[in-house]
Amino acid sequence: MEKTATLNVRINPTVKQRAEEVLTRLGIPMSTAIDMYLNQISLTGGIPFAVTLPNAPSVLNADLMTAEEIHKKLQEGYDDVQAGRVQDAASAFAKFRESH
Repeated sequence: MEKTATLNVRINPTVKQRAEEVLTRLGIPMSTAIDMYLNQISLTGGIPFAVTLPNAPSVLNADLMTAEEIHKKLQEGYDDVQAGRVQDAASAFAKFRESH
């Protein structure tokens, strides 16, 4: 199929960079990945993946917490920082992934 149409989009530069890093490792140019995505939309008649909000554990979901519970969590976090009980985000997420 001839490729003659042009698509111009504005996106977050960090999102673009992260996607390019993954696509480079896969050996897929960005234009090919976008073409694949658009083809999947036309083949499936919609977005080709579930579009949902992430499910936060209820112990972390502020929408489900009382003001007192939120205050307690914030105080615990503050106390941890003051006591030096901290870790970088990459390590924390890696431990979280391992436990789930």
